[in-house]
Amino acid sequence: MAIERFEDVAAWQGARALVRAVCGIVERGAFARNYGLRDQIRRATVSIMSNIAEGFERGSDSDFLRFLFMAKGSAGEVRSLLCVALDLDYIDRTTHQELTEQATRISRQLAGFIKYLDSNIVRAKGKGRPE
Repeated sequence: MAIERFEDVAAWQGARALVRAVCGIVERGAFARNYGLRDQIRRATVSIMSNIAEGFERGSDSDFLRFLFMAKGSAGEVRSLLCVALDLDYIDRTTHQELTEQATRISRQLAGFIKYLDSNIVRAKGKGRPE
């Protein structure tokens, strides 16, 4: 099955679910009062899905690949910020583990997609086709 819309990308769907989960958690208790951390984790989470969408809409595999790397970086940032939230007792260990697993799953999906696109770009260059 060909992916025709960014909404069909599994990593984008996972990122959307992660946004809903994170946004629900950061609005409670002490987390809600730490404006810097709250806003940063929201921005990083939204950045995952936004970069997937923007890269997809650019129309070239090489652009998409670049944006997928940015999305993967944002997924790492989310995992790091979840550690901060855990260390500050804004979230419990179970919540930390669940959200970290979601972000890690997205990173793995992105890594697979990156590998696939990268191999297609290499094959296309070998056949003399432009990027």
